[in-house]
Amino acid sequence: MASTQQTQTDVQTILDRARSGYEDVVTDDVAETLVHEAERNLYEGASRDEVYEALVQVTTARVERDPAYKRVAADLHRRRYFGTVTGELAGGDDYEATYRETFVENLRRGVEVDRLDERLVDGRFDLDALADALVLERDGEFDYMAMSTLTQRYFLKTEEGGDPLELPQAFWMRVAMGLAIEEDDPQARAEEFYDVLSRLLFTPSTPTLFHSGTTHPQLSSCYLTTVEDDLEHIFESYKHHAQLSKWSGGLGNDWTNLRSEGALIESTGVESTGTVPFLKISNDVTAAINRSGKRRGAACAYLEAWHLDFEAFLDLRRNTGDERRRTHDMNTAAWVPDLFVERVEADETWTLFSPDEVPELHETYGEEFADIYREYEEKAEAGELRQYETVEAADLWRTMLTRLFETGHPWITFKDPCNVRSPQDHVGTVHSSNLCTEITLNTSADEHAVCNLGSVNLAHHVEEGELNREFLADTVETAMRMLDNVVDLCFYPTDEAEYSNMRHRPIGLGVMGFHDALMRTDTSMASEDAVEAANRWQEFVSYHAILNSSRLAKERGAYETFEGSKWDRGILPHDTVDRLEKERGREIPTDRSETMDWDRVRDHIEAHGMRNSNTMAVAPTATVSTINGTTPSIEPIYSNLYVKSNMSGDFTVVNDHLVEELKEAGLWDDEMVDRIKFHDGSIQSIDEIPEETRELHRSAFEIDPRHQLRLTAHRGQWIDQSVSHNVFFPSTDGSLLDDVYKTAWRLGVKTTYYLRTLGASQIEKSTIDMDEYGRTQRRDTGDDGDTDANGGDGGDDDSGLARVEDPTCEACQ
Repeated sequence: MASTQQTQTDVQTILDRARSGYEDVVTDDVAETLVHEAERNLYEGASRDEVYEALVQVTTARVERDPAYKRVAADLHRRRYFGTVTGELAGGDDYEATYRETFVENLRRGVEVDRLDERLVDGRFDLDALADALVLERDGEFDYMAMSTLTQRYFLKTEEGGDPLELPQAFWMRVAMGLAIEEDDPQARAEEFYDVLSRLLFTPSTPTLFHSGTTHPQLSSCYLTTVEDDLEHIFESYKHHAQLSKWSGGLGNDWTNLRSEGALIESTGVESTGTVPFLKISNDVTAAINRSGKRRGAACAYLEAWHLDFEAFLDLRRNTGDERRRTHDMNTAAWVPDLFVERVEADETWTLFSPDEVPELHETYGEEFADIYREYEEKAEAGELRQYETVEAADLWRTMLTRLFETGHPWITFKDPCNVRSPQDHVGTVHSSNLCTEITLNTSADEHAVCNLGSVNLAHHVEEGELNREFLADTVETAMRMLDNVVDLCFYPTDEAEYSNMRHRPIGLGVMGFHDALMRTDTSMASEDAVEAANRWQEFVSYHAILNSSRLAKERGAYETFEGSKWDRGILPHDTVDRLEKERGREIPTDRSETMDWDRVRDHIEAHGMRNSNTMAVAPTATVSTINGTTPSIEPIYSNLYVKSNMSGDFTVVNDHLVEELKEAGLWDDEMVDRIKFHDGSIQSIDEIPEETRELHRSAFEIDPRHQLRLTAHRGQWIDQSVSHNVFFPSTDGSLLDDVYKTAWRLGVKTTYYLRTLGASQIEKSTIDMDEYGRTQRRDTGDDGDTDANGGDGGDDDSGLARVEDPTCEACQ
């Protein structure tokens, strides 16, 4: 225990600086208590760094009592980190000058140690002017979880475990410079990009933040590949898999081409072992790669639902059975054609084939696929095929949902909406989605599709209770330029990736902070007003994303394969929903009316083309949303009070909006905190809280998953790729799970992501209509023993707060 007067003075002085502006919460009496608690964890002669750490510990322990503590903890963390980077005190008189000088010095040092591109310091940028452009006050935008995540994983170091090179605003400027490095006026563009990034209006995906401006600028998020039914290409694919993973790419691999188990190999006269042994190797390659030294490898294998190995594919993530036929480190997703769902609904049979005997099925979709599929069924019945199996479609669907509930896999994705609505239907077939199920690009042996992602923070565009559309339009314009630059600046790990990306130039502008923005506009996510917001806000983003891609085409030229695309034919994303409706012969119940001047967009495309084959995709953004201090992607808030576990540690998360409302109502005190903790972060059973407040702050498991799918269906109609949509399911009723996923298909949703479930202790406290959703929930564990491998709740920590762990794949986040 520290006993010297000097240590006590240091602790008090440091805390007083950090609590400045929060004295109404961290009062003098509270500060005295915190000082004493910190001193108990110190010893005589403790270093200044240890004093900071002790104060961080005692302040973060109180985050559940008031969000102010996460700001105080963030200030402590920043000041300590400033000293680590600069060797000087954060509260010193020369703080501002030191900050700016360090930015310039460490850019040069980064080049010297071969971490940064030498073009950052070769004269194309006025470094002193950029240093002056840093807005140091914006460091205060980060709460403690954001600062901890950034310092541990994002800020550059001289080498792994080496000296840190970046302070927060230097980080944003380095990313901006890297994205502006080949602009005609790199200085002006860097300042423009920095302003948008540092205000947390738009944030690129993690690989871009990691690598922008570095000597190996692998800026893309995910890669999609197709594996051919050829032994040489299979092992070439493993090589590509490793190369892509090494540079932080998450993978979506299409394995449908591979012939099934028992199929004849003509060259040797023996029978094939099928897809599963090759998937096992792919699983092990995934586990072996530590992406950029910061995240482990992550991949998702896709297989079409007509493949003869599909039933074995469904078992890949199970805990039981032959371990040689299990892939615990790899995600799986079912690529489901419309015809299969129609057979399920009609209670008809379904036929499984080996791809070597039905080669057209992989490359076709819609009615063409259905016609060819029926022809093959006739051939099978006539004895003209060597291998096939007839099953009850409903039984196979039930098995799929059972495995999904048990293991979290396979994710369910729909082949026909992805292809019928693809702008690039003239150059190839979409064979799978990506690791996080928001990318829908065509692939082949010659092309590895690439996702180039970033997300607009909707919450930071709400002013005085309304979405500021002019402000949002400006952000989208700058964001589209940054994302298009990624295509040209990116280091491509494979030739196939570079070939594909340069031909089509797809990008994926997404959104995050949707629920945060709804709360700022006093809109309940469970309401019809939220459906309208999802629809119209996304229409607005879509309008400006597409228009600005066309403006970039006017400035820089249209992408190579524009001619013949849906864009070239005058077909915009929301027009393609009508095509899907016609293809299916059934209504898709979404409101596709236009509320903006879309003729202006159509005319501009006709005159100038498009710069990008695809413009939008909504990624999960879990980590990027953490940096932004907002809700992930388009998801509801997980809970109003819980512990979030990720690679950076365990963090208490509290709903700031709720706390503010309860304070105004005189309801926020320690007793209320305890009651919310008892209900695992839910407020629906606390009658003292006004009904309108309870409705506004419904969390993920308190909003009907079918309603959440309606939100995604309405926003998705404006998007040319897809939406990474987690299904939050507070039940064990299989018939309800069946209805949820059939609802997704009927709404024309392209893809779904994790199925997330509640733990046994929580189901009693959830307040969706429990007469429908049942009361006998349990918590599943994943195949690899992680408590949250299937997206479940992960149990409780010692503080009594419910714990949730981020899914392990972060490529798009």
